[in-house]
Amino acid sequence: MEETISLKELMQTLRKRMTLIVLITVAAMVLSGAVSFFVLTPIYQSSTQLLVNQSKNDQPVYNPSEIQTNLQLINTYNVIITTPRILDKVITDLNLEMTVNQLKDKISVQSAKDSQVVNITVQDPDPNQAAAIANKVAEVFEGDIVDLMNVDNVNILTKAEVGAKASPVKPQPLLNILIAAVVGLMLGVGLAFLLDYFDNTVKTAEDIEKLLELPMLGAVANIEDQKIQRKVNSSRGARVRSEQVG
Repeated sequence: MEETISLKELMQTLRKRMTLIVLITVAAMVLSGAVSFFVLTPIYQSSTQLLVNQSKNDQPVYNPSEIQTNLQLINTYNVIITTPRILDKVITDLNLEMTVNQLKDKISVQSAKDSQVVNITVQDPDPNQAAAIANKVAEVFEGDIVDLMNVDNVNILTKAEVGAKASPVKPQPLLNILIAAVVGLMLGVGLAFLLDYFDNTVKTAEDIEKLLELPMLGAVANIEDQKIQRKVNSSRGARVRSEQVG
């Protein structure tokens, strides 16, 4: 005989384990908040933009092949920006105490599709250093690309600046707490059903019917010993009074 679980039984399981579910959810939220606020290091982000112009000897005529060439050139620039040739000079000029690979991990270079604008984004625990690195990378690249590729078609469009109220881009405590709440709730519900699944104790008449697959014909009420004792004492007292009257 297959066992079926009704929606009512599911709700009863959740109601019975509600304290456990709430405790796990709250514990996950508190742990996530503590880690986000007191353990993880705030990371700030700063960006600068480069504009890749067409070469001066390019003819102002629409040419699909030239457009494709410009896009491939931008992809080449994106790779050159994070090479040791550029980053070594940045480290030297800013007196940074880090390796080229460490600096490279802080930098991301992107360009929008079919766009001549290259975005250089730097993330660092110090907002001022993040802006300084972004500006220095753009400056060094603008100067070195002339010798590297014999072109002079790169200009700094916007420089990185530190706002008056710079805020970190990560961690995001509220988002982390929200995710922890969802994960904690899922763990709590899963654990509640797991505990209920392995709980083989018989608690109600319905449990007996399911276990034996037989109908219940009757049940013996559970009478507390104190109630029995009070009834016995009351009966004895009544008998004694009856004998005295007789």
